[in-house]
Amino acid sequence: MSIVVTAASGHLGRLVLAELLDRGVPADQLVAAGRSPDKLADLAGRGVAVVAIDYTDPGTLAKAFSAGDTVLLISSGDLADRVGQHRNAVEAAAAAGVGRLVYTSVLGADDTPLPIAPDHVRTEAIVRESGLPFTFLRNGWYTENYGRSLDQVRGSGVLLTSVGDGRVASATRADFAAATAAVLTGGGHEGKAYELSGDEAWTFDDLAAAFSTLLGREVAHRSVSPEEHRRILVGNGVDPQLVGFLVAMDGAIREGALAVRTGDLSRLAGRPTTPLLEGLRPLAG
Repeated sequence: MSIVVTAASGHLGRLVLAELLDRGVPADQLVAAGRSPDKLADLAGRGVAVVAIDYTDPGTLAKAFSAGDTVLLISSGDLADRVGQHRNAVEAAAAAGVGRLVYTSVLGADDTPLPIAPDHVRTEAIVRESGLPFTFLRNGWYTENYGRSLDQVRGSGVLLTSVGDGRVASATRADFAAATAAVLTGGGHEGKAYELSGDEAWTFDDLAAAFSTLLGREVAHRSVSPEEHRRILVGNGVDPQLVGFLVAMDGAIREGALAVRTGDLSRLAGRPTTPLLEGLRPLAG
């Protein structure tokens, strides 16, 4: 029986595997499953089994899972058919008879205006219907998601949003990885849905101040109406589909969707979550 980490060549997957190894899980009890096995050569060198999987190819998933395994299903980034890909993984896990499925969902999945929530709600339902023992890790926002904003304000000095007074209780991927590793290796988590978010809910004025510190230049937060936000983004040549997503995300933040704090993340990780400025510092370059 092994711990299988899917999307292992991605940011979160690699961090989870590193955390598991640091916690003393024997390498020969770990499986790193990802689309890019060549990116996992360092883990293979440490004795971790590396397998190639593709969420769109059920055959590859069947080869990665075995009876009794604990499987971490890291959600797909393919917005076109994320639910279909997740269904493939859940069905393969059920057919293999895995011991438990841990799925990375989204904060407040069943009661949130976040535009990414519906896919996660449907996936949670698929997992429940599979009959597999499960744990849902409803992840909030990664601090690293603001790396793109940091690059944009580097030149403009303006952080443009339509979040109003909205707050975000973000944490780093390393924080989430620590909590994930604790769930994968610990008992008493079956049937639980953990709402994972940072210890502090910061404003976008706070984010602009952090950017100012890191860049050594003044960065101002400019909050506009959703309509003006959309107009400015379109005028700057941003893809219309992406514009809709960005404005919807800011609307969800404005409504408090990412400000939720439960303490689950720091409790599971065994330490406080990383403060905003420290989480952004590695991104400053």
